[in-house]
Amino acid sequence: MSATEKLLARIRDLQDELEEEFARRRDAFHYGVENGRVVFEAEVRRRHREMRVRLVTFLRRTRPMTVLTAPLVYSLIVPFVLVDLFVTVYQAVCFPVYGIDKVRRADFIRVDRHHLAYLNALQKLNCVYCGYCNGLIGYVQEIAGRTEAFWCPVKHAARIGAHHAYYAQFVDYGDAEGFAEGLATARRRITRPGLSGINSRDCDTLPD
Repeated sequence: MSATEKLLARIRDLQDELEEEFARRRDAFHYGVENGRVVFEAEVRRRHREMRVRLVTFLRRTRPMTVLTAPLVYSLIVPFVLVDLFVTVYQAVCFPVYGIDKVRRADFIRVDRHHLAYLNALQKLNCVYCGYCNGLIGYVQEIAGRTEAFWCPVKHAARIGAHHAYYAQFVDYGDAEGFAEGLATARRRITRPGLSGINSRDCDTLPD
């Protein structure tokens, strides 16, 4: 096992530990998930409703500049929905051709915080908005990551601020001798055997 593979295995172990901690926190706050829906104990919901800040009070405490910038924030829903539509159509058409498993939106876009009884109507709306948009970014990044792993799995020359799950196993920048093998390896990781009719030569004819 290479040093990179060991680091990735350690990262996966830490992610599993983090999920275990999240599960313990769920128990601490007395809720569970049944058929995809969050369920709180009755007494907990009652206390949550008592802690809710009324909408009028919430708006009265809001800074005027925050109100003025709100239309700009909400207007971003238009490009987000368009990106969602185009990227979903893209993977539906192209991924079967490449032999890549399609990304499930439900694994990334979770809209569930509006079930919290201690949030008022506006806070719930904001949580729905943020849950969708941030989940969509993760969904798009996963699709883009699988696409990059298929067509051009090469690391950048300089450090980048954030990268998707496949980037660490890309071919090193400048490794001409290892590129062909690295490309084949990257494709094997994300494709189903026998379903891709595209070979390594196609990287010379299609944009990365």
